[in-house]
Amino acid sequence: MSVLHKAPTGAHSGPKGIEPRMLMLVMATIGFAVNFWAWALISPLGPMFRTNGHLGTLSESDVALMVAVPVIVGSLGRIVVGAMTDRFGGRVMFPLITAITIIPVLFLGFFALDSYTLILFGGFFLGVAGTTFAVGVPFVNAWFPPERRGFAVGVFGAGMGGTAISALTTVKLFGHLDGRAPFLIVAAVLATYALVAALVLRDAPGRTVPTTSLVTRVRANAALPITWQACILYAVAFGGYVAFSVYLPAYLKTEYGLSPADAANRMAGFVVVAVIMRPIGGWLSDRVGAVPVLATGYGVVVVMAAIAAGHPPVDTLGAFAFLTMAAALGSGSGATFALIAKVTDPAKVGGVTGLVGAAGGFGGFVPPLLMGYIYGRTDSYAIGLGLLSVTAALTLLLTITIVRRTAGAKLVD
Repeated sequence: MSVLHKAPTGAHSGPKGIEPRMLMLVMATIGFAVNFWAWALISPLGPMFRTNGHLGTLSESDVALMVAVPVIVGSLGRIVVGAMTDRFGGRVMFPLITAITIIPVLFLGFFALDSYTLILFGGFFLGVAGTTFAVGVPFVNAWFPPERRGFAVGVFGAGMGGTAISALTTVKLFGHLDGRAPFLIVAAVLATYALVAALVLRDAPGRTVPTTSLVTRVRANAALPITWQACILYAVAFGGYVAFSVYLPAYLKTEYGLSPADAANRMAGFVVVAVIMRPIGGWLSDRVGAVPVLATGYGVVVVMAAIAAGHPPVDTLGAFAFLTMAAALGSGSGATFALIAKVTDPAKVGGVTGLVGAAGGFGGFVPPLLMGYIYGRTDSYAIGLGLLSVTAALTLLLTITIVRRTAGAKLVD
């Protein structure tokens, strides 16, 4: 087993004595952040387009669909990309996915900004950026021994902070410079990373390459108990994070009357807290176990979502509720993959990650649409937040029963 985690000197050594696996972790995390920055480009613009009428009259449901389309495409795409990563390795898949993402980014910047339909079309293909999660988890997992995988995958997962970069910069660049500016900048960053990644990334020595077909591997991975359990866990933890990261600007603008820039800044704060807590959740899982971390996180969400449903003051109790939820969702996301790393054969981590990542993204796709639909008919977000509280309570019950048994058995198929 050690051959999977110890890189030989020479070809795999990092610059100036940097431990190879740490270099790979840093490169993967940067790649994840850059692609998530691209993946989240549309989200901050949705509320602004609704306010200024740039795309005509948009309803709350129209904005929800605009920001949700990249999420669902990127999520479902992880099933295929995760299985492809098991086959071809992160060294190939990271620069490939990053380079492909440049195309929809430039399409949006040059051809789509005056058309709601074209933004939906571009957003569909922009979803490919979200599949990099299913590339990075198996890539990083293979470089680290079991007792450090929770922390390593948690650090990689902090790359989801790319959505915060988008929240902090997209509206400002769009408003103060040419509207194409955020897209041109992201395209340049993607191109730079794709080139560097192609030169620097190396797959872990001794990586096992599967010989069966993609369909066979997907079916086998879907049959593992940990897969469906982690799908539910991640759909709530990461799905909740994604839902808030794409929909929070619209929610804050509509519910509290904040400006698009102020709403985007507050969403960035939510993202930063979740990003910081993700590696901490993985680190804690390495030490006390993933189940206690998950159970605590879902318990916190139960309480805080119920508080948020009561329309608390945005600068005091409301901020506390959402930031505390961000911490819980971030730690839960890190703990979910710490659990997967402990109970899954390393050769199957990519495939399992693809399925679980798809569930997480789907969990982020549904709530914005549901919230927009409910608000459009009730003028209230309370029902949607109440449903989140109930969902977290049911997930907590699953965690302390079935998931606890799976973790205790340390299944490796």
